[in-house]
Amino acid sequence: MGTSNSRIKNEAQYEALRDKGYSEEKSARIANTPNSGEKGGKAKDYENRTKSELYSQAKKVGIPRRSKMSKSELINTLRNN
Repeated sequence: MGTSNSRIKNEAQYEALRDKGYSEEKSARIANTPNSGEKGGKAKDYENRTKSELYSQAKKVGIPRRSKMSKSELINTLRNN
């Protein structure tokens, strides 16, 4: 299933995410982060974030129709995007 796409910074991580069922877009976004492949675990759980923080994250990753979403809808969409 090799993508050999020069835009992907961490091919191994991209392929592992695709194998887990992540979308191409989400896999590429994760694999292209500056610290891709490193474990951090420093981000707060979505439930512990404010709606404003969730909205900002949704905006950052380009989720459409985010302004109409409730906090729980933002959480669900961010997890499944």
